[in-house]
Amino acid sequence: MVGAGLMRYAVYFAPRPGTLLHALGSSWLGRDSHSGEEFLQPPVAGLHGLTAEARRYGFHATLKPPFAMRDGIGGDAILRAVAALAASEAPFELGLRVALLDGFMALLPDAPCLALDALAARCVRDLDGFRRPPPAAELARRRKAPLTLRQDENLERWGYPYVFEDFRFHMTLTERLPHDQGDALVAAARAHFAPALAQPVAIDGLTLFCEAGAGRPFLAIRHFPFQGPVAEAAE
Repeated sequence: MVGAGLMRYAVYFAPRPGTLLHALGSSWLGRDSHSGEEFLQPPVAGLHGLTAEARRYGFHATLKPPFAMRDGIGGDAILRAVAALAASEAPFELGLRVALLDGFMALLPDAPCLALDALAARCVRDLDGFRRPPPAAELARRRKAPLTLRQDENLERWGYPYVFEDFRFHMTLTERLPHDQGDALVAAARAHFAPALAQPVAIDGLTLFCEAGAGRPFLAIRHFPFQGPVAEAAE
């Protein structure tokens, strides 16, 4: 855990406000991470309790995991860096589906996408100079989960185990589900998100999020659109 009051930043893919996917994701979790507004969720049994942590983080997919800033670096510097990274990237499209991942429910890619993997890797590498190394307690907490040797090396070097070859794009929809609720929740989520997932989703920008203190809700600070030439096809 970061210390109380220590601000953290993260770089996410988050659908822009005004898009159908943003509206449906915010509705499912019960909070709009751009405006901070909270509202009633769909009438699905147990949904509020099973989305508590996902609601705090906001509807997103992680590209650069949350990090505290190194001493002496101001917030304007990370804004400029994310803007520059986004300006050099080209938009592409990604098919998404509702599925279970390690026991929790998420939106997952329906096929491998090299452009997506490259984007995540670049976010991890290019923005790492801003990251304060995690404290020993945070490393110990991460190591309570079974980690491979490569994941442990990632944790030491990059502050997070699931990067590069271990990166898995996902937009979290629930916490780990009880065995007797998985099928019903997956069916409900598929119906809820169907209008937005009928067509590929545009991966067209990066959004910088901020957690103002430990346990506080993550809020979107700014969306940075990709400005490179549009890719002919996602791989």
